Amino acid sequence: MKKHALESILTAGAVLVLSLGLLPRLAPELRAAHPQTTGSTPDLTGIWSPPRTPKGFLPYNFSPEAPPPMRPWAAKRCELVGCGTGPLGRANDDNMDPYLTSCAPYGIPRLMNHVGPFEILQTKGRVVMLFETGNSIRQIWTDGRGHPADLDPSWMGHAIGHWEGATLVVDTVGLTDKSWLDTAGHPHSDALHVVERIRRVDHDTLENTLTFEDPKTYTRSWTSTIIYKLRPDWSLKEDIAC
Repeated sequence: MKKHALESILTAGAVLVLSLGLLPRLAPELRAAHPQTTGSTPDLTGIWSPPRTPKGFLPYNFSPEAPPPMRPWAAKRCELVGCGTGPLGRANDDNMDPYLTSCAPYGIPRLMNHVGPFEILQTKGRVVMLFETGNSIRQIWTDGRGHPADLDPSWMGHAIGHWEGATLVVDTVGLTDKSWLDTAGHPHSDALHVVERIRRVDHDTLENTLTFEDPKTYTRSWTSTIIYKLRPDWSLKEDIAC
């Protein structure tokens, strides 16, 4: 009996020694299989839209207090369409709106201050915005890539983003000059560079502070802030422009 007890003790000790010896080599594999995160990515998901006012949705204009400082050609264009002088800050003459005259997409940045709602979805390396207006899709790459060197201008441009604490910083270039900057009718060139700082102020409030730089069209950069409200009971509908 004593012999069997001694053998059991020796066997258990051997297993313990082997286990302790293997732990340092197994630990890396265990850590790889169960990675630990140092922090969580802020959650911006949901359906958002500008808040309603007694007069409707606002704003239509990225600079409602005063127009941004424009180059002579841009000032003449604005005078022609009546930038911001129509109802609720819209252009006074919609007959020159490319969205209405040629079924052109709204594009960025105009979609960010339009009445239509949009949904934010987040995946690894990318934030996606789905807009009801024109069923447009915006992709913001957060995987560390930069802007391509040979961008072809497009309606949505090329957007890359990174997180600064709870704020998503979005850098967009490569925008076509065929779109209006906003529904107020302000023009822009293909040199337009937009930087957005998007953060969730509280559960139901999203803030987007946009900085615009377009040396071909404006004499200096300027900043505008738009507030959106969460619409948990809404869903995006089909929108066919033409």
